[in-house]
Amino acid sequence: MNTTLTISTHDAISAVPAADWDRLAGGNPFVSHRFLAALEDSGSVGRGSGWQPLHLTVEGDGKILGAAPLYAKSHSQGEYIFDHAWADAYTRAGGHYYPKLQCAVPFTPATGPRLLSPDPAIRQALLSGMAQIAGRAGCSGAHITFCTEAEAQEGAGAGFLPRVTQQFHWLNRGYGSYDDFLAALSSRKRKAIRKERARAADFGGTIRQLTGDDLRPEHWDIFWQFYQDTGSRKWGRPYLTRAFFDCIQQTMREDILLVLAERDGQPIAGALNFIGADALYGRYWGCVEDHAFLHFELCYHQAIDYAIAHGLARVEAGAQGEHKLARGYEPVEIHSLHWVRDEGFLRALADYLDREREAMGQEIEALADWTPFRKG
Repeated sequence: MNTTLTISTHDAISAVPAADWDRLAGGNPFVSHRFLAALEDSGSVGRGSGWQPLHLTVEGDGKILGAAPLYAKSHSQGEYIFDHAWADAYTRAGGHYYPKLQCAVPFTPATGPRLLSPDPAIRQALLSGMAQIAGRAGCSGAHITFCTEAEAQEGAGAGFLPRVTQQFHWLNRGYGSYDDFLAALSSRKRKAIRKERARAADFGGTIRQLTGDDLRPEHWDIFWQFYQDTGSRKWGRPYLTRAFFDCIQQTMREDILLVLAERDGQPIAGALNFIGADALYGRYWGCVEDHAFLHFELCYHQAIDYAIAHGLARVEAGAQGEHKLARGYEPVEIHSLHWVRDEGFLRALADYLDREREAMGQEIEALADWTPFRKG
């Protein structure tokens, strides 16, 4: 490539034209300009949040050729591929782990592209640009989380350290209906799921799937209650602001599936999903009443129903949760990349990640034995 490249950072996604960004981002809803803008416009990221936007672009011949969602971080919250132990070791060794650079989608443990360009040379420029910016900004290093496997391989060739963790995803093997999916399970597991769904349906109301213009501003009033309840019990403080849900109502209704359980005309529980080009992404759940198995129905079974009906390849149900195994979700590898400026710490980290990768492979293999599918 003979074109002179210019690497720039931007302290707001609004500084990058939406058409240019989305041309590179493809069909993933979380790296879309509108999703990142909703986080910033709502105050969910930015000043006081520990997530300071520093989005990266590579330009040549007056055109944006590549981009990456990038943040300067003053903590390790909201990442889901955690490095708290690394930060502690770095500090005990006399260093300052924060600030660090994080190439990621805040609060979103969903795999997707991070190095936004179809050109391998531009993706390499984005990687080298992160290292350069880390040095200039006094950051300890740069981390790229929930990237694609192909990006992990490219990053490893550029001096970043690959890390493998795991999540549970439901994989669509060409099922024409939910019954087709159940037919792939062992008899005992198939009966257990049918019984579970029947028990969930006994909560005394109806379940609705809402997307597009069926979503109304008032739906977010009740979902905010769900979100606050779940957030306060799990994390102590929800990451997103109330304004975030107003933003996505305005700009992302077609990208959203909201599953609501209603009783006596009032929503009592809900699950928020985002719709991608080939996947459904489960993100948030909450309720104001407790009913047996309703969580599993809204978050997992309804998501499978939607994916089959719309020909989606998979359902990504978020972080954690070995209970997903019994509902047909399978362990899959999750990829990330890590680089620190200190060469001694980088060598120690490489040794740790080699050993962790081997252990993670064994864990995934063991978990796969517990899936409910018929053996052989």
